[in-house]
Amino acid sequence: MKGKILVIDDDNSLRRVLEYNLKEEGYEVQAASSGEEGLFLFGQSQPDLVITDMKMSGMDGLMVLKSIKERSPETLVIIITAFGTVNIAVEAMKAGAYDYITKPFNRDELKLIVLKALQFNGLAEENKRLKSQLSDKTDFRTIIGNSKEMEKVFDVIRKVADTEAAILITGESGTGKELVARSIHANSSRREAPFIAINCAAIPRDLLESELFGHVKGAFTGALRDKTGKFQLADGGTLFLDEVGELPLELQPKLLRALQEKEIEPVGGTKVQKIDVRVVSATNVNIDKAIANGSFREDLYYRLAVIPVHLPSLRERRKDIPLLIKYFCGKHGSENVTLENSALEALVMHSWPGNVRELENTIERLLIMRNGDMISVDDLPDKLREKRAQGTAVIKLPDEGYPLEQLEREVVVAALERSSWNQTAAARFLRIPRHTLIYRIEKYGITPPGQK
Repeated sequence: MKGKILVIDDDNSLRRVLEYNLKEEGYEVQAASSGEEGLFLFGQSQPDLVITDMKMSGMDGLMVLKSIKERSPETLVIIITAFGTVNIAVEAMKAGAYDYITKPFNRDELKLIVLKALQFNGLAEENKRLKSQLSDKTDFRTIIGNSKEMEKVFDVIRKVADTEAAILITGESGTGKELVARSIHANSSRREAPFIAINCAAIPRDLLESELFGHVKGAFTGALRDKTGKFQLADGGTLFLDEVGELPLELQPKLLRALQEKEIEPVGGTKVQKIDVRVVSATNVNIDKAIANGSFREDLYYRLAVIPVHLPSLRERRKDIPLLIKYFCGKHGSENVTLENSALEALVMHSWPGNVRELENTIERLLIMRNGDMISVDDLPDKLREKRAQGTAVIKLPDEGYPLEQLEREVVVAALERSSWNQTAAARFLRIPRHTLIYRIEKYGITPPGQK
């Protein structure tokens, strides 16, 4: 969360201390010895954060604050005030100051206040940017992300939500496929009608047909009364078929007929019922492979995937992880919790095989087990700390030497493993073009586990 900071203080000694400490933390710092000079620099550089002393000769801190707020209401200002003048600080807060710090203060206190201010500022900017890109009726509040990968997903949703096209959402487990399905429904003309979800992999195959299409009394042993199926419950609205790739092969023709003819026949029934249902489905199965091995009908795939939507894994959109962390902290009632840079870096660089679901579980556990409102790398689960520790020692060469080609091969394999053998992600991690990575893979005969 690095940023540009303007420090305004007529005390040369304190100003230099502030400037030194902030630069040591990696911030870009400008310093001014008066309010007038500070406002001039502010107009030239537009910093992310202003830190100003309250009591200065000439233009004091309150005047600086009010002038900055007139020019740029969104700029955050932190006031420095002497101990015993908190009433002045309260006045500054009423005038729009983000926070205040009293003299004397230590370095850690300064670091924490600045970090929280810039995190707040960054999230506010991201939220504003997302809102400006969404149409008035679009509501993606439950889908968190502003990476270019997620912007592509949002763009597709905007275009297809208010159509009748069948949509197939693909992606790894835990990427938020049901959230996308619900957003599509919420932004469609069917939004006032039911959204009905069913997990095709969670229901025994001998009961799944009845769950989907309903049954009549006496259709099978235990059918003591008529049952309304999910298609009927979703009439006029949207039916979400989760894990549709696990649908038994014998049920696929019946689903295909329902999609083609817009009618169903309950189990054991003889009367066909017309339905008005939009189907959105999702799977983490490789459908192309399923079609090739005969476990999924190709004609059903084309009916389900009029519009395909692919959700990227979390490791493919690492830029969204800080935003997701902040969202989950708020969701679990811990808005004031912040993370040290080292802890945030470890979370961002983790591979997250369980994707967003795993990240939320990890954050919830951290919030429960934390000792304060600042989470350090020592608070992270063992596997995250161990991976970070391994990552810090990139190269450890033996005294007797080591072949360069062997070292290069090991680095390429490590990058592929870290990216779950996704070549695009591995190339991005190594900061090389994908074709260069492919050349190295072929050169060293590297193959994924289980393949020859």
